[in-house]
This record gives sequence, C-alpha cells and structure tokens, in this order.
Amino acid sequence: MTEHRADRQDYEPPYLHPDYRATQLRAPSHSPVKLPDEWFHRAPGPVFGRIPVRAGDADLTRQHQGEPLGERIVISGRVLDSDGRPVRNTLIEVWQANAAGRYVDPVDDHPAPLDPNFTGAGRCLTDGDGGYRFVTVKPGAYPWRNHANAWRPAHVHFSLFGPSLAARLVTQMYFPGDPLMPIDPILNSIPDPRGRELLIARFDLDTTVPEWALGYRWDIVIRGGSATPIES
Repeated sequence: MTEHRADRQDYEPPYLHPDYRATQLRAPSHSPVKLPDEWFHRAPGPVFGRIPVRAGDADLTRQHQGEPLGERIVISGRVLDSDGRPVRNTLIEVWQANAAGRYVDPVDDHPAPLDPNFTGAGRCLTDGDGGYRFVTVKPGAYPWRNHANAWRPAHVHFSLFGPSLAARLVTQMYFPGDPLMPIDPILNSIPDPRGRELLIARFDLDTTVPEWALGYRWDIVIRGGSATPIES
C-alpha cells in the first residue's frame, strides 16, 4: 500500500535496527525470494474474516457489560492516497494495551492489572470520504525487555488492508507530548524526524466530545513522499 521510493528511504524503518533488539533475530540475512504469482497473492481485499464488520466494532468501550477504566478518547482521521484522494471502503483494524499498559495476551505477563471490560481490539471500514473513527481508552505505557529500564510510549497499532491480500499497511500511532518517545528504539528506528512526526496524532478540540471524551486526529497517507511509515 505504499511505494518504496528513493526520497522515502529515511522515512521507513530498516529491517535491522540494533537498538531494537528483536530485529537482530527477525531481520532477514539473505536476499528476498520472489514468490510465485499464485491465487493467494492475487486474492482481492479487503479481507474481513468470517464475521462481517459491524458498526459497534469501532467502539472498544462497548464490547463488554461494563465500561473500561481509563481516559476515554476518540481517534479519527482520513485515509488518503498521494494525491489527497480518499481511500474508501478499506478495512482498518486496531489493537492496544489497556489504560494500565497491559495487553490481553498470555505473553504479556508484567504485573499490571487486566481490565475485564476491555479487550483492546476493534475495526471499521472507511467511509466515502476515507474517514474512520474509533472510541477507546488511552493506552498506558508498559515495560519491555529491550534494554535496562525500557518502557514503550503509549501507542495504538493500526492495520490497513488494500485492494489485494498482499497490500497491507501495519503501523503505530503515538500521542503528542509523550516523554518516552525520544528514547523509544522502535519509533526512532525511522531515521528522519519528519517521518517520526507522521506517526504522532494531534489533539483535536473539534472532535473532542464535551464532558465525555478527548479527541485525537490522525490522517494516514498510503503512498508518496508524505506516506505514513510502515513496520518492516
């Protein structure tokens, strides 16, 4: 879903970034192998799975009997191409930690509480203007074992499916003013600070719901020089 152009090399994280320790195990050590052009790689998208996308899937605070703990927020924006045209009817999936910085995942075993009213995953389809909107709670920071006293800044994972199964963008959205961003190896694997800025949402008073939820705006560009950096 994004073009790898010479003028965007500093905007994309490398496969191997030594400060991000996991890449030392994940980065390929051989040249990529071209897969045969079989039906799987040409299957049309977006891919919804067995359950159709429902309007309520975009509200992560209404998936259980009670309300989750934490600061309720609204995240909205548009998905655009390099010419500023809306990308319609594309599937967006999000997942995140809860307000205490804990994922609903057996691998996440650090001593922060789980919230029985928060699963931390949602999805929606972009509308005719390329717009999307999620209601959730602001995720907390959490420790990770990359280096001594390592903490991830608050972030939300985004996945976008394009017109084919192979056209998928996976990235992360961060929040403005987070003091952990300057020392986060994952965010700083993007060499150019302008590329890092593309991953930071902005506080948006216009989408803030009075007496209910703060609003954040984050537009996603999938091609061109202003494209949102993707995860390798």
